[in-house]
Amino acid sequence: MKKKKYSLTYLLTPDYMFEKFDSITPAFLTSLGIKALLIDIDNTLAPYEQPEPDERIINWFAALRAEGISASLISNNHPPRVELFNRSLGLDAYPDSGKPKSRTLLIAMDKMGSNTENTAVIGDQLLTDALAAHNLGLIALIVPPIKDKTTLFFKFKRWLEKPYIKKYRKQKGDNIK
Repeated sequence: MKKKKYSLTYLLTPDYMFEKFDSITPAFLTSLGIKALLIDIDNTLAPYEQPEPDERIINWFAALRAEGISASLISNNHPPRVELFNRSLGLDAYPDSGKPKSRTLLIAMDKMGSNTENTAVIGDQLLTDALAAHNLGLIALIVPPIKDKTTLFFKFKRWLEKPYIKKYRKQKGDNIK
C-alpha cells in the first residue's frame, strides 16, 4: 500500500473543533458516516489526574454504543493509566500507542471492523491526534485541552499548533461546536 503525501496544513488543521468531547454527538457522527472512533484519554476525556471516567464520560460512551458507534481508546500514556481509566468502560484500549504513527490506529480499526471512510479520531493535540488521523485520511475531531500541562515542552507544542487553529477558524468562521 503506497502512502499518500499530504501538505502540512492539511495534516495539522482539524476537520472539526468542539468545546468538549460530549459536544460530539452520535447524531453528528452519523451525519458524517462515522461508525467508529479512536479516542485519546488525557486532556480529551479527562485531565491527567482523573484516574477513572466520571458519569458524564460513561453516559457519553453509552450514547455512542446505543447508536451503534464503536470506540477504542488510543493513548500515548502508559498501561497502568490506560488500564485503570478503561476498567469501567471495557473498551479496546491501546496504551503507548506512538501517535502520530499509524500502526496502533490501524490495529484498532481492524479489530473494530472499520475503515478510513467510517472512522474518526478525537483528541486534544494537533501534533499527535490530528496528525495521526490525517496520516490515514481520517477525520480529526479536536477539543481544547481540559487542563493543559505547563511544561516548556507542552507550551512549545501548543505554540506550534496556533497557526493551524487560526487557519481552522478562518476556514470555518470560528465555528467551534
